[in-house]
Amino acid sequence: MVKISTFLSMVICLAIPTQFFAMPSSISLNNAVCSSAINKNESQLFIFGTSTKDKKNTLINNALIYSQTKGYGFDFNSASNVKINSNNFSITNPAYFSVAVPEGNYQVEVTIGSAEKDSKVTIKAESRRLMLNEFVVKEGQKTIQTFNVNVRNVKIDDQTNISLKDREKEILNWDNKLTLEFLGEASIQSIKITKKDNLTVVYLAGDSTVTDQDVEPWASWGQFITNYFDSNVVVANYAYSGSSLSSFKGANRLKKILSEIKKGDYLFVEFGHNDEKIKGEGNGAFGSYSTLLTEFVNSAKEKGAIPVLVTPTQRRFFNENGTLKETHGDFPAAMRDVAKKNNIALIDVTKMTTTLYQTWGDEPSRKAFVQYPANTFPGQTKALDDNTHFNSFGANEIALCVLTGIRELDIPLKKQIKKETPDYNPNKPNFISSWTLPMSARFEIVKPDGN
Repeated sequence: MVKISTFLSMVICLAIPTQFFAMPSSISLNNAVCSSAINKNESQLFIFGTSTKDKKNTLINNALIYSQTKGYGFDFNSASNVKINSNNFSITNPAYFSVAVPEGNYQVEVTIGSAEKDSKVTIKAESRRLMLNEFVVKEGQKTIQTFNVNVRNVKIDDQTNISLKDREKEILNWDNKLTLEFLGEASIQSIKITKKDNLTVVYLAGDSTVTDQDVEPWASWGQFITNYFDSNVVVANYAYSGSSLSSFKGANRLKKILSEIKKGDYLFVEFGHNDEKIKGEGNGAFGSYSTLLTEFVNSAKEKGAIPVLVTPTQRRFFNENGTLKETHGDFPAAMRDVAKKNNIALIDVTKMTTTLYQTWGDEPSRKAFVQYPANTFPGQTKALDDNTHFNSFGANEIALCVLTGIRELDIPLKKQIKKETPDYNPNKPNFISSWTLPMSARFEIVKPDGN
C-alpha cells in the first residue's frame, strides 16, 4: 500500500496542489491520558499570545510542540506553521492543536479575531469532521464559536474492545486526543474545552460512504453533517470503510454504541454497499440483511433511543440515456420494508442521490467523486476514478440530502439543525464552482475499503 501524508500549501478542493510538506502519520493507540486531561464537568482554557497574562489558565506564548508529558500543543509537525502574536496565533499553512482527554463528549469554544486583519477560518476536528466552514471575522472584532466533539476509544468493558482494521489504527479518531485542524486565515485567541454529559448524541453506523474519512481527497457525509447541528448535539460516527451489518456487529461496534446510547439519542443506520456482496443461503436483502437491520433498530429502541434507517447512496453509473443504473438490487426496498414493519423513521437517500446525480448529469457528477487525473498528488501515477466514494464537495451534498430527510421526519432532531442551514432540494443541487472549502493537510492515494 502506498501512503502519503502531507501538508497542502493551497487550500482548494479540485485545483492541483503545488507544494507539499512531509508529515508522519503513525499514531499510537496507547497514549497515556496526560496531566492535562479534562475530567467530568471540568474545563481547560488555552490562551494564546505573547502579551497575555492569566494565572488561572494555560498560557501559550510560543508554538509549543505537542508532547505526552504536557498533554497539549501543536501536533503532527505543524508547529512551524504557527506564529504566536500578541494576543492570538495565526498560521501560514494548516496547523493542528491537540489535547489529551478521556473518552467523552466535549464542547469546544474558540475565540477568533485579530486587531490587524480579517479572519476567515475553517476548523475540522479529529478525522476531518467539519465544525466551522470559512467563518469570517472582520479586523478589530472577535467572536466565540462553539461546537461539540466526540472523543472515543476502543474499550467497551474490562473484557471487550472494538476490533479495528489495521488502517484505522493510524487515524485521528482513535488516538486518545482531541485534535483541531485550523485552515485558512486563522487568528485564534483562545480554545476552551469542556466535558459535556447532557448532549443529544447522534450515533452513526455505516460503511465508507458514512465514516469519517481520515485523509483527503476522500470524504463522507457523516463528517460534514457535524457542521449543521446546534450546540446541543454531538455526532459519534462509528461507521468504517468496508463494513456490512454483520461485520459492524462482529467488530463489537454495535455493542459499543449500545453500551453508551441513552434515551433521546439517535442511531442512524446506513448499510448496503458491502452487504450486497455476501452470498449464500439465508443471506440477501430479505434474509440476513433485513434480520440484522431489525436487530439494530430494535436494540436502539430498547435503550429509549430513536433509530433512523438511511438507504444506501447510489453508485455513479449512468445508462446511455442519462438515467442512473440500479446497482443496489433489492436492498433499498428491503430497508424500506423493515422501516414500515417496525415503525422506524427512514430517509431514502437512494432516491435522493438518484435524483441528484441525474440532475447534475454524467460529466458534472464526476466533480462530486474522487476522480482526479494522474499526478494530481505526488506519487499518484494513475488516475483516481472512483464512482462510489465522494470528495468533500460530494460528501457535503449528501449530508444536505440527509438533513432534508431529517426535516421531513417527525423527530425532535429536526429542531436542532442550525437555523441558518438552507433548505436543500436534490432537484436543484449545488455545483463545484461554488465550493471553496480548504483541503485538509493530510492525504492518501489508496482507495478506502468497500465499493
